[in-house]
Amino acid sequence: MTKMEYLIIFEKNPQGHFGAFVPDLPGCVSIGDTLKEAKINIKEALELHIEGMKAEGYLIPMPSAFSDFVVV
Repeated sequence: MTKMEYLIIFEKNPQGHFGAFVPDLPGCVSIGDTLKEAKINIKEALELHIEGMKAEGYLIPMPSAFSDFVVV
């Protein structure tokens, strides 16, 4: 099985919890009370999301999202 690296976006909400999503896989989201927990949860969500897509016969999209920083 070929390993793929997907960009994951983490966002901290005003209550201090973290949300995570994978831009290349709409619907692949997770949350955590801490950043560490959010990282663990999104990894599991990503694995389950891809497993479900394969089971349903969907093609798994290649990673295409990337990040960069802009100084303003």
